[in-house]
Amino acid sequence: MPGVGILYLVATPIGNLEDITARALRVLREASLIAAEDTRHTRKLLTHFDIHTPLTSYFEHNKLNKLDAILEALNSGDVALVSDAGTPGLSDPGYELVRAALAAGHLVTPIPGPSAVVAALVASGLPTDAFVYLGFLPRKHSEREALLQSAAHEPRTLVAYEAPHRLLDTLADIESVLGNRPVAVARELTKLHEEIFRGPARAAREHFSAKEVLGEITLVIGGAGSEPPDIWEAARVRDALAVMLDDGAKPKEAARFVADLSGWKSRDVYKLLTNTQHARDA
Repeated sequence: MPGVGILYLVATPIGNLEDITARALRVLREASLIAAEDTRHTRKLLTHFDIHTPLTSYFEHNKLNKLDAILEALNSGDVALVSDAGTPGLSDPGYELVRAALAAGHLVTPIPGPSAVVAALVASGLPTDAFVYLGFLPRKHSEREALLQSAAHEPRTLVAYEAPHRLLDTLADIESVLGNRPVAVARELTKLHEEIFRGPARAAREHFSAKEVLGEITLVIGGAGSEPPDIWEAARVRDALAVMLDDGAKPKEAARFVADLSGWKSRDVYKLLTNTQHARDA
């Protein structure tokens, strides 16, 4: 006999709390139970919005022990499933709960909202008409290389998650296995220090090797046959710098921003800027 409860898959902010929807807040308030990947993380979100729904953990290492309890809760009321950030069910055990709930006769309803995969993809400047989601890239170099090799002839855009401390190694693997393809490295999306680097894989590695890499990383990689990024002429770079400086940007900030757009290295853009300024002052 079908259960009475609905399993809601509730997308939560990936950084900026303003991105949560009114519907998501209502469902979180009205559900009889919230199943969370990390209750400590989710409790902060609930406290911020003054939500007092009972909370239980559901993550990779306790999914088998908690599954029956959550299904039992669905027999008497609605359950909201949330991940630490974004849309549950992607690269977490949420899909197993979805399958079990459906098998038990429960309705499963998504509450759409933030997703780092989609956010990075649409802002990448790479084709979005079709893409392949690779999930979290393997930690081991050999396994990561094997996965990239399996996608070497894939014409669609590739999207993956990576840890900040492995970013440089992964960019090196991308260049080695896939070639110097265009990539977008999205870091700390929707947060205060959001950064999206767009350019060839080699330039991305040079860019991030010059500083400490922090925060969540979403990688977008051009598919097989992607054209190399358009490299701007020097005159176009000068014009872009002039616009940035007229708008009040500091020289180094302007150089970094224009480098991301132009396919130039930041240091070469800054050198062009200083040489241009010296020529004008002479």
